[in-house]
Amino acid sequence: MRAAKRAEFDWPEEAELVVCTVKEVKNFGGFVTLDEYESKEGFIHIAEVSSGWIKYIRDYVREGQKLVCKVLRVDRDKGHIDLSLKAVNEHQKREKIQEWKNEQKAEKLLAISAERLGITIDEVWDRFGYDLLDKFGSLYRPFEESVMDENTLASEGFTDPWVQTFVQVAKENIVPPAVSIDGYLEITNPRPDGAVHIKEALLKAVKEDGVTVKVQYIGAPRYRLVVRAPDYKTAEEEIQKAAAKVLKHLESKGGGGKFIRQE
Repeated sequence: MRAAKRAEFDWPEEAELVVCTVKEVKNFGGFVTLDEYESKEGFIHIAEVSSGWIKYIRDYVREGQKLVCKVLRVDRDKGHIDLSLKAVNEHQKREKIQEWKNEQKAEKLLAISAERLGITIDEVWDRFGYDLLDKFGSLYRPFEESVMDENTLASEGFTDPWVQTFVQVAKENIVPPAVSIDGYLEITNPRPDGAVHIKEALLKAVKEDGVTVKVQYIGAPRYRLVVRAPDYKTAEEEIQKAAAKVLKHLESKGGGGKFIRQE
């Protein structure tokens, strides 16, 4: 990987999470290579493999296995990197592996961009790849943000002709991230035609574009609002707007109710 190749002269920071491949296992610990820091090797002492008693170390660590470890110490002079497996919980492991996979995908997309631009991957890195890494902190992030907003790169000062190709590759290969939240409306309308007004009110909430808002019938007087948006902040804003629209319309027709946000 070119991003890792760039990092071959770099070292991980203490407390950093790193993706490793187990190279060799001994009774006293495991030797690994750091996938994101080519040519760098690390060591997991048996005391850092698991918090419990270990009878057979290979029950926890095997040659060829991918691990996520925490960097404990870095000795650049001796070339030693001490790692801990037990210091990484399942949530951290999943997040780090996903981040690593995203970077691998981003490098493939950069190669596609190079092919469409008619230049080599080395030229792409020199022309704008490293600049994107410096500006966004990762290679995947500019691809992802370009899908959500095609003007992202321009707003960050990238205005060269390659930007259009980069954005197009992003749109063709990355599904925009999204989160879902929900809440409940408890609404009534005592008028003879109250059911009609409730239906009209609920339709005010429905939305289908970059953000979707759906209404699900639970059982009178409860109705569920489900919002899917690019991020939690937007989702929260949209569900509140949707609920407000429903209640405002219903109140104007002699009805009422309340919104209950589900955490």
